[in-house]
Amino acid sequence: MKKIEVGVLGATGMVGQHFVKFLQNHPWFELTWVGASDRSAGKKYSEATQWRLEGTMPEKIAGLTVQECVPGNAPRLVFSATDASVATEIERAFATAGHVVVSNSRNHRMEKDVPLLVPEVNADHLKLIPQQQAARGWKGQIVTNPNCSTVVLTMALAPLKQFGIRRVVVTTMQAISGAGYPGVPSMDITANVIPFIGGEEEKMEQETQKILGELAGDHVEPLPAGVSAHCNRVPVVDGHTEAVSVDLASKPDIATLIDAINSFRGVPQERNLPSAPAQPVVYVTDRDRPQPRRDAARGNGMTAFVGRLRTCSVLGYKFIALGHNTIRGAAGAAVLNAELMHSEGWLEK
Repeated sequence: MKKIEVGVLGATGMVGQHFVKFLQNHPWFELTWVGASDRSAGKKYSEATQWRLEGTMPEKIAGLTVQECVPGNAPRLVFSATDASVATEIERAFATAGHVVVSNSRNHRMEKDVPLLVPEVNADHLKLIPQQQAARGWKGQIVTNPNCSTVVLTMALAPLKQFGIRRVVVTTMQAISGAGYPGVPSMDITANVIPFIGGEEEKMEQETQKILGELAGDHVEPLPAGVSAHCNRVPVVDGHTEAVSVDLASKPDIATLIDAINSFRGVPQERNLPSAPAQPVVYVTDRDRPQPRRDAARGNGMTAFVGRLRTCSVLGYKFIALGHNTIRGAAGAAVLNAELMHSEGWLEK
């Protein structure tokens, strides 16, 4: 089929670069437009961007002229990697003008009529879009992906939802790439753990309840479970690791839970979407896995891993979860959202 032209808002930043890299050779989408601040507008992408990722800047994108992040000549589908300080105004302007905005920014995630998607978990939340357009008078739409640590937690919990999730306590060990560039000063993070990431705990708690909640007409009824998060930055480059304890209403044995994890599939797998891993959540049996350096990039960075599932004397069960924070937790998540939307015709509506 003819590829769909797409753009990236905030293309020169770290998340924007991950979008550029992830979209290389995509079978459905063709990156033809890059937007950034007025300081970069008018320059070639190669001149405006200091490439921070592995390898070299894609040649096809290097010669694109950076545009201002304003509606006009951008493709209808745009991925947003804009900073939270400006994302609200920019994304709403594009949605008002008829663009489909698939955003990695936090600004609209918790709004009642905005889908907050993990496609394997809550694909039906896309049904909020007509309500969003009617209420706001938008010709376009905004769909968001969660915080990078929330993605890992919700993918690990989704197979367990059938057993009745009542309480969750999660402690994160989050990679420094999640802080962007230059991120955390080297004198702070080297051989150290920083037990605070601004706003992260609140996002994990609220976003998890929305994603695992049930669609109820024009809104989502949050998961009726308490979620408590402790978030830490650790000296790991890529991959967020999470120690999770969970209280389940029913009391299945460990083998039943592992089978539920390994057999879990969602709409992306049913439709064989290009960026979807064949098995979205994988249980690893090695007693010292999953590990960020050995597992985060497996499955093209789109797979979540669970290990060390065992009984917990306080909440019933506990385990370790891991996911790639800049791929499944950012650019890859948004691209998979757009693939799901295309498979359901939302990009054409």
